Amino acid sequence: MSKILSSPLLLHVARLPFQVKQHIQLNRTLFLNASSLVATTAVTSVLGFAYWWLAARLYPPEAVGFASAAISAMMLLGAMGMLGLGTVLIGEVSRQPNHAGSIIVMSALIVGGASSALGILFALAVPTLSPELALVSQDLGSIVVFAVGVAFTAVTFILDQAFVGLLRGGLQLWRNIIFAAAKLILLYVIAYHLSQTTGLSIYAAWMFGNILSLVILAAYMLWRRIRIVYRPQFGLIRRIGRTALAHHTTNLILQAPNLLLPIAVTTLLSASANASFYAAWMIASFLFVIPGHLTTVLYAVGSKEPAALIARTRMTLRLSLAITLPMAAILFIMANVLLGLFGAHYAEQADWCLRILSLGVFPLIVKYHYIAFLRVYNRVDSAIAILLLSGICEIGLSAFGLITGGLTGLAIGWVTAACLEAIVMWFKLSEMMRANDINMDHELANVQTGAV
Repeated sequence: MSKILSSPLLLHVARLPFQVKQHIQLNRTLFLNASSLVATTAVTSVLGFAYWWLAARLYPPEAVGFASAAISAMMLLGAMGMLGLGTVLIGEVSRQPNHAGSIIVMSALIVGGASSALGILFALAVPTLSPELALVSQDLGSIVVFAVGVAFTAVTFILDQAFVGLLRGGLQLWRNIIFAAAKLILLYVIAYHLSQTTGLSIYAAWMFGNILSLVILAAYMLWRRIRIVYRPQFGLIRRIGRTALAHHTTNLILQAPNLLLPIAVTTLLSASANASFYAAWMIASFLFVIPGHLTTVLYAVGSKEPAALIARTRMTLRLSLAITLPMAAILFIMANVLLGLFGAHYAEQADWCLRILSLGVFPLIVKYHYIAFLRVYNRVDSAIAILLLSGICEIGLSAFGLITGGLTGLAIGWVTAACLEAIVMWFKLSEMMRANDINMDHELANVQTGAV
């Protein structure tokens, strides 16, 4: 009996709870902030699903298709207007906590102005680019609504990423919950209380929900006596300008294919087809954001504690796979049912599109970890060529699939491109991880030599 109790297997099992507890304590910061991002996604995904479900019930497919394309354009222009400052903030505010407030205020002012200008230019040019989106510029009021939506999208992007960099994930969690709930309520109110409702009404509900979330967040911070007014310091922005440019280029390359796809479907097929595609893409995105959030926090924590980067990278790789594998299986099986919640039209057009898109999460796990490593070591500019080729590959194969095989062909083209990218990036990621191990061994040997 004593031999059985002292067996290595039973000893390992007995020590397992203590090892798990120790592992959680060592990675407490990463887990807490990643949990806040995942919680944000869980809540906003449910409310976001309800938002588009309600839109599909209250508005015709053409209006939903227009709104989803306009919102994708809004998010793309907002990302362009950020000028890379959002991603840089994640690292900079953790390295310079004394200047965090000034950096955040200055960044918000810059991206707000740049994004609103981009929104106006897009609204004026869009009738010649896509007649399906001409509603954006039908009058001065529509142009203003669109531009304001772009500006506040960029500002909220900046603030959310700054909160992650400050490891105050709870603030971005509550802002996003308020945003998701407010836009849902506004959508219902607009649909039932305005005499004329169009796709622009759906867009307006989204925009005002964003603005309301910022107003409530500011009121909460003032109530808690958290300082929100700082004097902008242009010198700090100029100093990080080159790094911001590299991050900006990377962010555009990473986001452009995904945000251009709804616009491409609207232009090449129809607004009605885009309504179905956007529903499928939205559901699949619930899956994609899990490795995205984990690696965002990995970047923030890795910038602060680079010595622990490898161990935490291996952990987030395993955790990403463990969470997304069963979720991808559920999406693959339940695709028709989930899309059917929006209406039979959505399920008929995009069920296989959703099934194939759900498989794209696995190459994305590799891609997101590769990008996180580049950001931690400030080597983003050295990989721009690879990332640009990846973006072109995604857009090219997706467009080819869309033209030849409709929405299913688009999904096949996009996933194929993602897999090709992941193969190249896995070798690059493995190389960087080996180099990090070698450097840490050298540092340890130097410390030991100095001690002797």
